[in-house]
Amino acid sequence: MSEVLPSQISGAAGPAPDRPDVMIFPPVIPLATLAIAFALQWLAPLGLIAAINQGWRFGLGAAIVIVGLLTTSAGRRALQRHGTNVNPSQPTTALVTDGVFQQTRNPLYVGVLAALCGIALIFALDWLLVLIVPSWVFLHFAVVRPEERYLERKFGEAYRRYKAGVPRYLPR
Repeated sequence: MSEVLPSQISGAAGPAPDRPDVMIFPPVIPLATLAIAFALQWLAPLGLIAAINQGWRFGLGAAIVIVGLLTTSAGRRALQRHGTNVNPSQPTTALVTDGVFQQTRNPLYVGVLAALCGIALIFALDWLLVLIVPSWVFLHFAVVRPEERYLERKFGEAYRRYKAGVPRYLPR
């Protein structure tokens, strides 16, 4: 049986577009989460993180932000090195499985999550830690799952093997 290419899939509206059918542009989710957290912290501060020693909080938060940004940057560079698009509104042209993609299938999202946790510590944003959970669930269903369905359609068995061997988010 031959592999079905995305260009061969058609429905009532014609061929499926060669891109993931994500519900929202991914950077909007963490940016909105951050903005809402700042607003809630201003309106109804919880004060739990602020009780932690500021020096420890800042040092640990900065280290976590750096790790998150390095992870996101490594993922972005790997995609660019392989000549594929980072933007999900454009087609994926290569299945990237090396570098940071050997540890997690979603290094850009994992890195952003880590950076948000670090920002929560630095700025004592209790609400950010609370909002990370629902925003991550939304990211999972609105972005990650559609991306996975797209990659499986596009790369077939190669993606299924990759998916079986590399965790979606956190390394094993």
